[in-house]
Amino acid sequence: MKAVLIAGGFGTRLRPLTYNRPKPIVPVVNRPFVLHQIELLKKYGIYEIILNVHYLPKSMELVLGDGKEWGVKLYYSIEKEPLGTAGAVKNAEKYFDEEPLVVFNGDILTNIDIKDLIEFHKKSKSVATIALTEVDDPTHYGLVITDKDGKVKKFLEKPSWQEVTTNKINAGVYILEPRIFSYVPKNAFFSFERDLFPLLLEKNENMYAKVSSSYWLDIGSPKKYLQAHKDILNQEIKVNIEGENKGDQIWIHPSAQINESAKLKGPLVIGKNAKVEKASIKNFSVIGEKVSIDDGVIIEDTVILRNSKIGKDVKLKNCIIGENCIIEDFVGMLYGIVLADYSIVKKGSRLI
Repeated sequence: MKAVLIAGGFGTRLRPLTYNRPKPIVPVVNRPFVLHQIELLKKYGIYEIILNVHYLPKSMELVLGDGKEWGVKLYYSIEKEPLGTAGAVKNAEKYFDEEPLVVFNGDILTNIDIKDLIEFHKKSKSVATIALTEVDDPTHYGLVITDKDGKVKKFLEKPSWQEVTTNKINAGVYILEPRIFSYVPKNAFFSFERDLFPLLLEKNENMYAKVSSSYWLDIGSPKKYLQAHKDILNQEIKVNIEGENKGDQIWIHPSAQINESAKLKGPLVIGKNAKVEKASIKNFSVIGEKVSIDDGVIIEDTVILRNSKIGKDVKLKNCIIGENCIIEDFVGMLYGIVLADYSIVKKGSRLI
């Protein structure tokens, strides 16, 4: 069985982190996000994975290679023009065989039971099975209306509150029979949610949906990106974290240099070759590879990507710092500031 990861989007909601990289390789706990999806697929015996790419495609291949390092075989399907979710998978049709496909949206952090979903798909003789998840506010997502057995009856894309009849949304995880892509035109924009799935209903094809109680988060905005780190560090979802677990929810890479006077309060992660002087780091913070943190720094609820330098007496709270940033001495940054890669914040600045 093969999987397709839909990874060709521009990641506009996650800018500025996606100006220089596609969303699937934005680091999450110091690893490209897509690796967490790949490892979930491996857990369920899926070792051949097709990556649909469009935005900055070469950077994806540079980071991930042929997959051998990660114990999988990766194929790259390049969209010359955006084709929508269904069109993107259709574009990878040459890699399909007769088995069902597992399809993931490229911005979903989940530990969904893929085996359970596949078994349900086969038992129900479905041509397309949609994983559902429950959310508090369904108006930003696509609703899937089913009967008591899970058979799909209707789709409602981003409804108003007046239209909402369920909080069960399309989770962006599908089991699909390859033959349904005969309904998808070649080289045309075609989405699962607005085009293919409604068309399958119109053609009286057998479609089912199954509610999952597994962890699920769309990481596509800075707020959700920080939330993903909090949930991982809280062990609400378990993923591989590089580094030694020192207890008290503190992970430190063996190559990191930590001053004996530094104050660390988990949950937190300190990455490869990071250097921490007499600083305070606490509460859901992630320090990336080769980040240097000077004396007197206070970091809380903040993610700092690789190669950034934090000067003396800097205070960072609830921030995201891109790669190769320089934050000079005596800077204060609070409440949701997101710095693009290579940003420089001058001495004494206050960003709130």
